[in-house]
Amino acid sequence: MVIKNAKICDQDGLREDNFTIEDRTDTVIDAKGAYLIPALVDLNVRLNDGILNSKNIQEVSLEAKKGGIGHLVLNADSNPSIDSEGILEFAQNGLRDAEGANVDVMLNALQSDGSLSNIAILLKKGAINPYMSTIAKNDIAIKIAEYMKMYGNTLFVKAEDNSLISNGVMLDGDVSSHLGLPGIPDLSEVLHVSRMIEIARHFKIKILFKSIASPRSISLITQAKKEGVEVSCEVSLHHLVNSDESCEGFNTVAKLDPPLASNSDMLLLQEALKNSQIDILTTLHQPSSPVNKEVAFYDAAYGCESISDALPLYYTKLVKTGIIDMRKLIELTSINPAEVIGKKVSYILFNPEKKRVIDNAQSLYNTQDVYGEVISL
Repeated sequence: MVIKNAKICDQDGLREDNFTIEDRTDTVIDAKGAYLIPALVDLNVRLNDGILNSKNIQEVSLEAKKGGIGHLVLNADSNPSIDSEGILEFAQNGLRDAEGANVDVMLNALQSDGSLSNIAILLKKGAINPYMSTIAKNDIAIKIAEYMKMYGNTLFVKAEDNSLISNGVMLDGDVSSHLGLPGIPDLSEVLHVSRMIEIARHFKIKILFKSIASPRSISLITQAKKEGVEVSCEVSLHHLVNSDESCEGFNTVAKLDPPLASNSDMLLLQEALKNSQIDILTTLHQPSSPVNKEVAFYDAAYGCESISDALPLYYTKLVKTGIIDMRKLIELTSINPAEVIGKKVSYILFNPEKKRVIDNAQSLYNTQDVYGEVISL
């Protein structure tokens, strides 16, 4: 297959050229100036209501493909959690039905009782990377680090303090006070980013901090990188372009985990993005049934839907606004995450001129204009 008249944007930069895909066909496609880019990779995707089954895997695979995502990784904290051979096999059986984006699963290094999963077996059986929440006690966290040192995988870490998140439902600040809702201090994240940096430094392991929401956390990670510690950070699109003010009116679609930051911190996150302090972006897709969302804010499930609009949203909110360019976007949403999990991705065409309105009540961007159309090859 030959793609002509395309703006090719990949690890070699941005250029206009013809592109050949070795698929043993004689098809010629005129891209008419559209971008030819690697499909996106999202390392932080959850299933509907967090329920792990074949139907939900199939749905998210198809939705991801619509949004330009070629490969996604299911978060390990599903129901049931991917923390044993039996559950891993159950999940892998569901992956066989995926007809859209390719789907992989991470393993949960912690079992429900806080003990250690059989990481070695789960990796051998096909789970890609271990995931841990920092609710893990120090002795367990150190054992996980020892496994990482042995196998060389990147450890996915959600930095959170169990005692600080237990009652809160959004960021602790002026908006939560105004709404009369219990807050979660950003110190919950920062404390454990610092702790895990020191574990990474001591054991010389690689850590990817998942869905970071605090600029202070990014400062700590950036400094650690300068000191030779192999740590990196992932940030969601939502935290870059929305603040806790989105929760006004008790808007449950804006109830996210981690909670949206203050407006001033959102702007600092944007500066961190411009300064190349953020390594990977995610849609932080976490869909919920209306019965779990259309309730009182305190009782509502966390998360929002975004994966079917992924590339148009990234382009509209980050590239079209001038925060980053297309080359940087591809680095953060395709090249870097693909490298973390050791996967190759296919190419897609993206026409940035196509305009439409998002029609999804479970999206933070409902009724907003987005630009871009994904064309699968």
